[in-house]
Amino acid sequence: MNRQSKPKGAVAILTTAVITSALAGVIAPYKPNYMNENAIGLAPSFRHIFGTDNLGRDLFTLILHGGRASLIIGIVSAIIGTFIAAVYGTLSGMANKHIDNLMMKAVDLLMSIPGLLLIIVLQAILGDANYWSLSIVIGVTNWMQMSKIIRSEVVRLRKSEFVIAAEMYGGSFWYILRRHLFPNYFSAIMFMAVSNVGSAIIAESTLSFMGLGLPISEVSWGGLMSLSQDALLSDQWWMIIIPGLVLISVLVSITEIVEYIRGCNTSKHSNI
Repeated sequence: MNRQSKPKGAVAILTTAVITSALAGVIAPYKPNYMNENAIGLAPSFRHIFGTDNLGRDLFTLILHGGRASLIIGIVSAIIGTFIAAVYGTLSGMANKHIDNLMMKAVDLLMSIPGLLLIIVLQAILGDANYWSLSIVIGVTNWMQMSKIIRSEVVRLRKSEFVIAAEMYGGSFWYILRRHLFPNYFSAIMFMAVSNVGSAIIAESTLSFMGLGLPISEVSWGGLMSLSQDALLSDQWWMIIIPGLVLISVLVSITEIVEYIRGCNTSKHSNI
């Protein structure tokens, strides 16, 4: 059997991104909103290692602080979406046939509505965008597919001998859930939760690129990418390439970690 190699490089990149973003206030050489009118649109140099934007802000500083915003939104929205999916999927899988079918039809109906449209409508209801409003709207619109997967896991586990035996001996819903179901699909939940972090960062970046994300005073990776439109017209290649490479590196790292978790989960089930 081939042992799957651990994504050490991906873990290192993601860990570095998390730590540097968390310590942005200490590491960053400038304040995130400090504008130097004498340093507008400067290419990378010793003084500004990643260059400056068209407002004279240090790009290295913006990337550090932007990472904090994007990662907070990604992690919080993933927690919200995973929690909703776990509860809904488990209840659907444990319910009788008619209720299960009704709950899954409701999910199919929600999935037929474009996710971006749902996010825009909910954000309009909540008002001005901030960390928490974006986390909420992305989280509550990104759980449907996950709930179907969890529901399938619960249905599969309910047919196993140990769950059938527990039901025959009068095991309560909460006992079966705690002792038999949750421990056996926890790894699947973790896989989807990590995957959702990447999806949420992409969603935040898309909203910011469309001008629907955080205000300009709140920096995020998506907000930096939205500035690339102006950079194209002024030949400021560093405003496009550097934030893009940072964002792609983090997303690829998350994908590699997700694939590793998926592989471990698949191997576990194949050995049962």
